[in-house]
Amino acid sequence: MRSSVSPSRLLPVLAAWLAVGAGGFAAFAPASAPASAEDSRDPRELVIGITQFPSTLHPTIDSMLAKSYSLGLVRRPTMVYDHDWKHACMLCTEVPSLEDGTVAVEPLADGGEGMAVSYALDPRAKWGDGTPITTRDVVFTWEVGRHPQSGVAAHSYYVRVLGIDVHDEHRYTVHYDRLDYDYPTVGAFSLLPEHLERSVFEEDPASYRHRTRYETEPTHPGLYHGPYRILEVVRGSHIRFVRNPMWWGREPWFDRVIVRTIENTVALEANLLSETVDYIAGELGLPIDQAIAFEERHGDRFVVEYKPGLIYEHLTPNHDNPLLSDPRVRRALLLGLDRRAISERLFGGRQPVADTNVNPLDWVHHDGVRKYAYDPDAANALLDEAGWTDVRDGVRHDDRGEPFLLELMTTAGDRTRELVEQVIQSQWRELGVDVRIRNEPPRVFFGDTVSHRKFTGFAMFAWVSSPEAAPRGVLHSEEIPRPENGWSGNNVAGFENPEVDRLTDAIEVELDRERRRELWAELQSLYAEDLPALPLYFRANAYIRPKWLAGGRPTGHQFSSTLWIEEWHRAPDED
Repeated sequence: MRSSVSPSRLLPVLAAWLAVGAGGFAAFAPASAPASAEDSRDPRELVIGITQFPSTLHPTIDSMLAKSYSLGLVRRPTMVYDHDWKHACMLCTEVPSLEDGTVAVEPLADGGEGMAVSYALDPRAKWGDGTPITTRDVVFTWEVGRHPQSGVAAHSYYVRVLGIDVHDEHRYTVHYDRLDYDYPTVGAFSLLPEHLERSVFEEDPASYRHRTRYETEPTHPGLYHGPYRILEVVRGSHIRFVRNPMWWGREPWFDRVIVRTIENTVALEANLLSETVDYIAGELGLPIDQAIAFEERHGDRFVVEYKPGLIYEHLTPNHDNPLLSDPRVRRALLLGLDRRAISERLFGGRQPVADTNVNPLDWVHHDGVRKYAYDPDAANALLDEAGWTDVRDGVRHDDRGEPFLLELMTTAGDRTRELVEQVIQSQWRELGVDVRIRNEPPRVFFGDTVSHRKFTGFAMFAWVSSPEAAPRGVLHSEEIPRPENGWSGNNVAGFENPEVDRLTDAIEVELDRERRRELWAELQSLYAEDLPALPLYFRANAYIRPKWLAGGRPTGHQFSSTLWIEEWHRAPDED
């Protein structure tokens, strides 16, 4: 549905939405919560509300935040970035380093240099069925990841591993085919249970992603090794977790946790107020504008914590679409968006406009890049230059008479994204671009449309990254998902630029920090010129908890707060 809002009315409309629409959230919730709602529930049960349901629970297939958030309760990565944005072991015993000899630069047969990185798994670690976690799981995970048809999201990461030396049940050394500045993580795989998955995988690797036990038996305890295991999965609705008796770490306070999916953020807020949901996760919860309005009305009952993070909201174009393969068109479309007005009026300035994909919070951020302030005259000039000069009924056409028609997609039920879509549609309409909006439920949007590159115009979503995240995955031409690679890779835009490929390769192998900073600056400058995606803003997350819930700590990066779920508890006076 096309918006009829003109740019001259954009700011009043946003202001009206904030005053009326945001306030209207309360109309969906009871005026006061039922007195017995919480009292009737077991105090050792926690219900978390999020806005997306995972497309899969397989640890290495698809890249979806809802999956990593849910798996944070039941799995532990070998290594993570912690709350201080430093490497930390979860399944290993010591972070590898050059200083202690667990990392070494070694010569390769072709005359180049690679790395040998050694790890030791925690000997206490067990899968939920009691099977010890061993180097067999490490080797199997590598075999799955490097298979060209397995469909894992980071296939190239596994292919770079030349071999694994197994020293015993818990110690192993990974031989990497190049240098890597993030060397502590090169062999820190997200492990798969070899004793359960090998037979399924070897039967037919090409169809493994659909036959894995994470799809057919998601409640099997042997798939997990965190403080909880999965008791029930109701797709599109909720996942129910119970304590894992095989967990070797700190005992969690809550006996049961339910992660409930409510895609509509208005309904999610209503469930929080009626106490059918205890806590709204910041990673996948209320958009910032709705959270601000919520805090104004209900700050006496809830704590709202705002956490800026490495969350890049953007418009990913399908570069296979001839309309969007011309960088002049991409620049014109970005110049035609008043992103600063959206940030200031809709988000209260808490979500700053992005110039590239690198957040100012990250030490490699470079500010000296091309900026795109709102300039519709410059946008129109670029579209004219690109050949879109014939305007009929307000829509541009090319010299063949083809209209400038684009499809815009995002996650259905996200009220803020849907509002931003309407603003984009309206402002691009003023440029003569006809935008059609078609949204999908998140599990379909991410699990199929984005991952299989089925969107034809723009897909609006966010990448959540770790500090100084390697840029290869979303920018290198070898990372484009295709049928022949089992749709592996995160360059879902289909972007190809040889100079970007060269820079991403150079960044990864550069161990000198200052030289790497220079390479990052070059890459960001090129990003701002070529626009693989159209930057919108960097998001902040709003974590909304009742005053009795304590222990949860947002990270501000891709590793979800649920990885420390065992620290969550009721405040002492609530025990």
